[in-house]
Amino acid sequence: MHRSRLALAAGLVLSAGLLAGGCGDPGDLRGAGSTPTAEAPTRLWPKLPPPSAPAEDYGTIESVPVKGVDVPGGNLRKVNPVSVAKADFDENPGMYSRSDDVYKETVQQLATCGTSHAGDDKCPVLDAYYRDLTGDGKDDLIVGIRLPRGHAENLDIRAYAVEKQRLTQIMEMGDAVLGVELAGHEVVVRAVSGMPGYEYRTVWSWDSHQKVMLPTTDEIVRSPDAPSRKPERKPEPAASARATPSPDESR
Repeated sequence: MHRSRLALAAGLVLSAGLLAGGCGDPGDLRGAGSTPTAEAPTRLWPKLPPPSAPAEDYGTIESVPVKGVDVPGGNLRKVNPVSVAKADFDENPGMYSRSDDVYKETVQQLATCGTSHAGDDKCPVLDAYYRDLTGDGKDDLIVGIRLPRGHAENLDIRAYAVEKQRLTQIMEMGDAVLGVELAGHEVVVRAVSGMPGYEYRTVWSWDSHQKVMLPTTDEIVRSPDAPSRKPERKPEPAASARATPSPDESR
């Protein structure tokens, strides 16, 4: 929260009074030098016509109900994550098409999963995580699904909440994921970048209007795992030639 100018001025006066009461310090306010002149943003190409279509992004993001899965008491911890993944993938292809090989292979792998445990070598559903993403005080469900090898994406991430007593998908994305973190109510996804030494960092946050998790921040940053740049070696000074002794020195 930003303090008002009046509060800031009052704080400066109070600080000056405290300093004046100290020993050996006159407490005078001192200037910090000239302040740079603020410049308004410059708008480029103001007569540019509006675009005819939206830019390519994560596609249409909307909440999707998941049929066939009951949530006892609205508690997602009582729901089997494998059952949720199976029902959701079967009902909602999401970013995939039902004709895509990655979708067909993932459905086949999900069919081999047992219903009691996720995270083993055969089942592509990873261990589930729980976090209140929507801010309603209830735990939501985050599921990761390993995608078949040989595809650009290696992980599909989906999140679920309970809305009006029914299971609802509030987030779905797939990428070549380096890592996933939970920070407060947000999901932070690190993904591979085509630029060596850098990675994509996308922050997904709950949007109360759309009722979904949206990629509110999407940036390319220096990868913490990137090798540090080796310092350039300075050329070693050439060895000085040994001076030839003069006739007088050789005596």
